[in-house]
Amino acid sequence: MMDIYKSFRVEVDRALDAMTAAGDMPAGVDRSKVSVEPPRDPAHGDMSTNAAMVLAKAAGKPPRAIADGLARHLSAHPDVTEVSVAGPGFLNWRLRPSRWRATLRDVLAAGLGYGDSDVGGGRAVNVEYVSANPTGPLHTAHARGAVVGDALAALLEKAGYAVTREYYINDAGAQVEVLARSTHLRYREALGETIGGIPPGMYPGEYLKDVGQAIADRDGDRWLSVPEAAWLPAMRAAAVEIIMCWIREDLGRLGVAHDVFTSERALVDSGAVTRALTELEARDLVYTGVLEPPKGKTPDDWEPRPQTLFRATSFGDDVDRPLKKSDGSYTYFANDIAYHLDKVRRGCPTLIDVWGADHGGYVKRMQAATSAITGGEGALDVKLCQLVHLMKDGQPVKMSKRAGTFVTLADVLEAVGRDVLRFIMLTRRNDQTLEFDLAKVTEQSKENPVFYVQYAHARCASVLRHAADSGLPTAPDALSAADLDRLDQPEEIDLVRVLAGWPRLVEAAAEAHEPHRVAFYLHDLAAAFHALWNRGKDDATLRFLIDADPNLTRARLAMVAATKTVVASGLKVMGVVPVEELRG
Repeated sequence: MMDIYKSFRVEVDRALDAMTAAGDMPAGVDRSKVSVEPPRDPAHGDMSTNAAMVLAKAAGKPPRAIADGLARHLSAHPDVTEVSVAGPGFLNWRLRPSRWRATLRDVLAAGLGYGDSDVGGGRAVNVEYVSANPTGPLHTAHARGAVVGDALAALLEKAGYAVTREYYINDAGAQVEVLARSTHLRYREALGETIGGIPPGMYPGEYLKDVGQAIADRDGDRWLSVPEAAWLPAMRAAAVEIIMCWIREDLGRLGVAHDVFTSERALVDSGAVTRALTELEARDLVYTGVLEPPKGKTPDDWEPRPQTLFRATSFGDDVDRPLKKSDGSYTYFANDIAYHLDKVRRGCPTLIDVWGADHGGYVKRMQAATSAITGGEGALDVKLCQLVHLMKDGQPVKMSKRAGTFVTLADVLEAVGRDVLRFIMLTRRNDQTLEFDLAKVTEQSKENPVFYVQYAHARCASVLRHAADSGLPTAPDALSAADLDRLDQPEEIDLVRVLAGWPRLVEAAAEAHEPHRVAFYLHDLAAAFHALWNRGKDDATLRFLIDADPNLTRARLAMVAATKTVVASGLKVMGVVPVEELRG
């Protein structure tokens, strides 16, 4: 097995089987919660298992007794040098360096596929991300959701899931009606009218001048003298089409490509919302009632009225939720219920939505509705992306004139490039605020995580180029044949341990839906490599290329090539292109 931790999880199972056969453990005990992982404190050993602690109750035995039995079996393993039981039953052990070094051959054989997993079992997952209202260009907050969603999709694919990347076009409802009216204003302006100031409630961004001009160029004065009922749907459709074209172009520059674009308006027009609510009514999950006043409201400004409500409280929500507005039209919530049902009915029971932080209050009700409308078949996980504070040299960046109220994604891409933007967006958990300093993210220093990781890859590439120029073998097959036992320095083993953790990291991050873990891992890997490189600067015997010792050189080249491969594998998940050379 390429995953060293999984291979020892199998060894723990074998030890438990032997204990069961000997009568030291009862048969049929559920082992699904047993894990093997690095101990929190590296001083305790190389690996640790929770088996004794999680099996004790079901086995009817003290954890220490189970741990002692496991220790006896693991001590006989040829790759284990030491086993210890601590406290009530914490089991730790150390491995021979040769077992760690064998990881290098796994990496060289697998290439960028190292870390690929079948833990997903081909199960379908729908990841919906960006889904910005088509009312203007994408901005930096949208960029964060785009990168988080795209990296999560790539991570899930590497872990063996069948992923659908989806964008939900919110082209129904009040905001696109405002867009249509704002566009008509700019359309009239494009035809020579003086429109004066932008009325309150309209979209003020100058980008709508381009939209109005495009419609004027296409249709002339066709929409000037007709009633609103005629021009409003035309303006709405044209504006959404033009802005969605911009959005797709910006996402393309960011390296984001969705498999599916779903229109909210098309969903509503198809009758999907009516059908979904009919299903809820059939399950007695819809009723007519009066909600309590919202928090902070007083009786004087609260007008109770009967509403069509969904029994959200039956599924863990705080209050029941309205499905229809006072004019009889559906709420956004009703539309979203139909949309999530549609995704599940398309064959994706596992749904992941990446939303902006301003939707935090919407999470619980949507999860409740998804569970209800799918009869428990669908499960929704929502990843909320907190704000991005755009800075330059520590000072807030001014708003974009063209956008009106925000800095566009296109502006940031032009300033720092795709790879820097994608990497930085994953250097914090999605639920933490991110400071994005345009100056710091492009400087060449160890404080810049993009440079720090890319420098590790570039250094590896440089070593391999020099080796090839010297006539040394650098092909994976040739390096796999090296005498890896020559790698006996503590820093070398430390680096190999980090490399060995990549498959485990992929599975854990995918199952937790946390792509930022990849960025954290790559930083740790880069740190281990840079530490080894820096030691070689001070001690010539620790350098990668030793003219007088070709066998040691070949072993160290295997380690360098493996490091380069794993850095590239991690960057691929993040959607970042690894650099072969860095120039100041």
